[in-house]
Amino acid sequence: MWQKKNNEYKGKSYYYSTINKLRKEKRIDDKFEVTLSSLSLEEVIAVKLELSSRYLNNRMYNFPIWKSIEAICREAVVKFALSACRSKLDAASFLGLSLGELNLNLKKMKIKLDNEK
Repeated sequence: MWQKKNNEYKGKSYYYSTINKLRKEKRIDDKFEVTLSSLSLEEVIAVKLELSSRYLNNRMYNFPIWKSIEAICREAVVKFALSACRSKLDAASFLGLSLGELNLNLKKMKIKLDNEK
């Protein structure tokens, strides 16, 4: 009975997936996913920062990394919650927020679901 009910209800974020979005944009493939899954989160962040500093000739002065890391992590967790949950309400519950707080954060972070204009 519940399986039938679950199949009938699909919230706004049901089809939202960061991985699928990046695949459609041809920014990632299966090989990249395998390589990425073998790294820890700390290693991925360190590599990303190293690549960014290489682009700037190792001069990342006056860039507030320490103060920005909280906002970066929050945005990543919100994107994961939207990808992993059926609806915004489920994502808000997962994050321990009200739906209004989640919508406010989505607006601040400029995150839009695929089916929203």
